[in-house]
Amino acid sequence: MPGVMSTGRIGALNGWSERRGLAQAAIARAARRTRGQFVGVARRLWPFGRGTATRLLFAPHDLRTADPTTASDIYAGYYAFAGRTLRTHGEAPFDSEPASEGWAEALYGFAWLRHMHAADTAIARANARALVDDFIGRKRERHEIARRPVVAARRLISLLSHSPLLLEGADHVFYERFVRHVSRLADRLDLALSGAVEGTTRLNCLIAVTFAAVCLDGQDARRKRLEYQLSDELDHQILPDGGHLSRNPRVLIELLLDLLPLRETFMARGIEPPRGVLMGIERMMPHLRLFRHGDGAMALFNGMSTTPPDLMATLAAYDDARARPIEQAAYSGYSRLTGDRSMVVVDAGAAPRGPHSIEAHAGCLAFEFSSGAQRLVVNCGTSRHGSAELRLAARSTAAHSTVTLDDRSSATFGRVLGEMRIVAGPSDVRVARQDTEGGQEWVGSHDGYKRGLGAVHTRRLLLARDGAALSGEDEITLTSSPAMLPAVARFHLHPSIKPSLIREGHGVMLATPNGEVWAFEASGHAVSIEESIFLASADGRRRSEQLCVAFDAVATPQIVWSFSRIGAAAPAMGRFRPAPPEAGLGPESTGSA
Repeated sequence: MPGVMSTGRIGALNGWSERRGLAQAAIARAARRTRGQFVGVARRLWPFGRGTATRLLFAPHDLRTADPTTASDIYAGYYAFAGRTLRTHGEAPFDSEPASEGWAEALYGFAWLRHMHAADTAIARANARALVDDFIGRKRERHEIARRPVVAARRLISLLSHSPLLLEGADHVFYERFVRHVSRLADRLDLALSGAVEGTTRLNCLIAVTFAAVCLDGQDARRKRLEYQLSDELDHQILPDGGHLSRNPRVLIELLLDLLPLRETFMARGIEPPRGVLMGIERMMPHLRLFRHGDGAMALFNGMSTTPPDLMATLAAYDDARARPIEQAAYSGYSRLTGDRSMVVVDAGAAPRGPHSIEAHAGCLAFEFSSGAQRLVVNCGTSRHGSAELRLAARSTAAHSTVTLDDRSSATFGRVLGEMRIVAGPSDVRVARQDTEGGQEWVGSHDGYKRGLGAVHTRRLLLARDGAALSGEDEITLTSSPAMLPAVARFHLHPSIKPSLIREGHGVMLATPNGEVWAFEASGHAVSIEESIFLASADGRRRSEQLCVAFDAVATPQIVWSFSRIGAAAPAMGRFRPAPPEAGLGPESTGSA
């Protein structure tokens, strides 16, 4: 689908300053690895403060939803992980060729034990114990994917959480072997933390090893050290407004599903939970509400895909405050506008960098719009288990409801340490907002196209107080004088929306399943309906459509557009404008992350 989500011309890095920055980052990583190797050797040789645990004191609670029927499928030899199913014909799944890399990560992560735990039958217990015994006895942890820190961390948490399933009715030999394996796995992860484990993986490893330090005997010294390390890492990665450095809402969901049981485990052992854990949970909960549409789904930004309603319901049960969602997450770079039953969420933040950008998108100034329980304008979402080409295309600017210039993305992706990261992108993002008689007005600009095209994109939004109209304006400011600059304003529609052209292609009628009818127009510009794709459907990817307004940013540097519920007039837009790039916008400005 070249016309749907073109990745644009992903150019090579240029400029001495960028090469110097990459060199400095490489030197820093090498220094961390060297320091980690030294610390690791020192710990191996140091005879005090380490010891293999002999008893399991507590089993954490797993908040992730389980399906007992999956246990039956596993017993029958069908392993369905990461969108792929493999039949083993009676052989151990570890001996089979993995269906995909994601499938192998899920297999070696052992999170599937929760389904067998939920079945709570003698067959499920025996089958689970046999699989774990095979993994331990045949040293399956030596597999390259099983050794990955993020996979090993998930395996450690899974084995601890579902130890009652594995140990009920087990003999003393298996008990000792299991506890010894878990203890050594915690040791290896602890040593890995001394090396170059970065980003979310580092936080996952710290959580896993802290679980082990609380659940196993003889770990008091390690636990106290890990409490400080975990608190420091949470303070670093969780921003003051509750967002994560990756700007990925899904990361918050995954972290909360581990941190909440960790808090409970500390309390069940009669130990005060680390302050960093308590403060991190308190900040993340209200931040998640910023992304929620009226139907409960999360807005699709920077790696968020299908919203798991069962997990969101679980997290909501732990949300003690249940206050109104925050409207301006200045540190994370997100804004929320509300008007009666309608809401808009806007990506208004600088691109994350380094290990935190491995799932980040080039969607600055993209928005999602919903009316009541009906999503109207969305982004394409994320294909976590699709091909590498599809995953990269989903991260492009064209896969988002914003303006694309010269068929390029506003951020540049490059392979670093085997991962596709953002290596250049918006760094100066300006945001301001105000309440007016007409509704909530918002304005933002970004410089993602300034380096390559000499262009700054400014977007203004006005959501009516009654939620019946959303007006917008996109303006391209040029610092050079090209002959022309092709631009396209894209508005990806939810798959349930049925668009049809009116007024000879200068307007669009949007029919919704709940009976509402909306009209879209772009101040006299022709509107085309093109194919799109929605990657966040519970039943897999779905065909969808997008509204496209093409214009020449040199001849027509500004376009005005609006969505109006039939029978409601679009609100009048004043001349509220952002500060120029040289000036600040006060405490709500968003700069480099």
